[in-house]
Amino acid sequence: MQMLERVVVPLRVLLVLLFAVLVLLQTMSFPGQFAHMAEQDPENAYLRWPLTAFAIVELLCVQVVIVCTWRLLTLVKVDRIFSEDAFKWVDSIVVAMATGWALYGGVSLYFASRADDPGAPLLLFVMGLVGGVVLLLVVVMRALLRQATTLRTDMEAVI
Repeated sequence: MQMLERVVVPLRVLLVLLFAVLVLLQTMSFPGQFAHMAEQDPENAYLRWPLTAFAIVELLCVQVVIVCTWRLLTLVKVDRIFSEDAFKWVDSIVVAMATGWALYGGVSLYFASRADDPGAPLLLFVMGLVGGVVLLLVVVMRALLRQATTLRTDMEAVI
């Protein structure tokens, strides 16, 4: 349990810091950046609000994952991770990641169709692939959690 504590506490500190940075980005950085972009490039000023909304929703999806991860860490700490309580948090992570990935895909397709060189669309595609792999990895880990929970329930019934 000592080793678990040495990992959970720093992870929670990092999660709080990440959450705070994301709130800062949502409220100040991205809205300001897109306003500046609209001033500097009036031809693309119409993208200011759609990009602001996109950035806020994407960061909100990451914040949902952070909160759910915090709750899962609490379940790990009290040795309840292999219970039905964990599934609502893992399912929320999957929904948030799928939402973010789908939204990213739509925006990537829009910008890839407007690109004048292949570099940017390729980068957007690779980032989308990474997001898809991470999403599917979480889905597989959810299935593993289901199997482990079933095994633990069976073992507790035997004992």
